[in-house]
Amino acid sequence: MGVTTLKPIKSILAALLIGATAGCGSTGPSALYDLTAPRNVGAGERSSSAQILVPAPVALQALDTNSIAVAEAGRVYSYYPRVAWADTLPNVFQAKLIETLENTSKFRGVAQPGQGLLIDYQLQTTLRAFEVNVGGGSRAYVEVAARLVNDRDGRSVQARVFSAEVPTASTNTDEAIEALNAASDVVLRDIADWVLKAV
Repeated sequence: MGVTTLKPIKSILAALLIGATAGCGSTGPSALYDLTAPRNVGAGERSSSAQILVPAPVALQALDTNSIAVAEAGRVYSYYPRVAWADTLPNVFQAKLIETLENTSKFRGVAQPGQGLLIDYQLQTTLRAFEVNVGGGSRAYVEVAARLVNDRDGRSVQARVFSAEVPTASTNTDEAIEALNAASDVVLRDIADWVLKAV
């Protein structure tokens, strides 16, 4: 699987930020990063008549932020300076999970809360890890717990933990974000395949 670089997105957003903050002395991030959503997902799987609601993931405060996390030994968090996610990480991941499910073209509908869709299932998620781990070799690590809930009776249909790890040659910001994007891509693809099989 190829890794999609986010440099073009970063460059455009950086230019916008520089233009917007010129002359106002802002100390905000100089670049914002987004994730990509995998395409060509669910090939060979049957279509489903289900309509899926995707709430924003639950996350600890250390990850419920737009800061990009670095985890050291003992789960000590720090963050990359002068860069950030394009929104809080749970909102970014929610948007890409919805986009991934839509990219399957297998569901009748996929929505976030408040969009008025008559729902069959909720896909509830928890961001357990979304960081660059340093020490003993740098690597991007993403771990997401997912639960599929029948919206009509509130019963859990299935639950599973998804994870992916991608080595990175250095903790340079661009390389680290590229590795995080690749790990996220694996997790998003696996979740979409799992939901298709479950509903």
